[in-house]
Amino acid sequence: MLPSHGRYDYHPWRGRPAYAWPGERRLAVYLGLNLEHFAFGQGLGAELAPGPNGGGGPQPDVLNYAWRDYGNRVGAWRMLDMLDELSLPATVLLNSAMYDYAPQLVAAHRARGDEIAGHGRTNSERQNTLGEAAEALLIADSTAAIAAAEGAPPRGWLSPWIAESAFTPDLLAEAGYRYTLNWCADDQPIWMRTRAGRLLAIPYPQEVNDIPAIVARKDGAEQFAAMIVADFEERLRQVARDGQPQVMGIALHPYLVGQPYRLRALRGALERIVAERDEVWITTAGGILDHVLTLPEGVVP
Repeated sequence: MLPSHGRYDYHPWRGRPAYAWPGERRLAVYLGLNLEHFAFGQGLGAELAPGPNGGGGPQPDVLNYAWRDYGNRVGAWRMLDMLDELSLPATVLLNSAMYDYAPQLVAAHRARGDEIAGHGRTNSERQNTLGEAAEALLIADSTAAIAAAEGAPPRGWLSPWIAESAFTPDLLAEAGYRYTLNWCADDQPIWMRTRAGRLLAIPYPQEVNDIPAIVARKDGAEQFAAMIVADFEERLRQVARDGQPQVMGIALHPYLVGQPYRLRALRGALERIVAERDEVWITTAGGILDHVLTLPEGVVP
């Protein structure tokens, strides 16, 4: 037998119980908006171009740090304007360091009523490099900062770099989290086993995600926008054909899609989704959790 994570069982797509989202809709769409802050001069982070001496040279890497910082200073604010124009909610995946660095930006999302989910303290660290106690402290620090600022702890978590240790789902459940976005194994939410009970894995995209698309694959702005539309339209076709509900997440980072030419293309793609507002459920990851909790036992694998 191959080693297994033991967190969930295999359930083939065909033959699953069918259910609907609110309003008898079959496609749920949410935006996962990453607000991240990075330590200066310590590495880690997506790169516009290779860092000093091909990425292995001395810090500080001013080029890439400043490029990412553009997202918090400018790009995220332009994205807020676009979200308001289109009346779109967002799940904000928040590095808790943002409360100290850019509190006005977090406050603007709070004023919109956006969901705030945990995304570690900073994307300058990976929790899978830590021992279990240190990882638990990372989760606790991030959770406490959000709870203090927002008046309630977050219910969802996305690890920085989607980096998990063997204990991460257990630690999240023990810290009170109800869902994780770390596992991209399905198009529906699935229940994961932890030593503290169940944890819902809500699909978070690694395809319709601006970092793999733009940073890794070097897709252009129009390519990324076309990818969003193609994904959306194909899912609409599939749910109409087989009746199985799906979750479509769109993962966004302001330093990438907050650049003016990319924002223009992204707006066009989101306008296509908004045009189908009566046919799809535009929601948050937390909204998906809430609906799953209303379903009969056994419907969600």
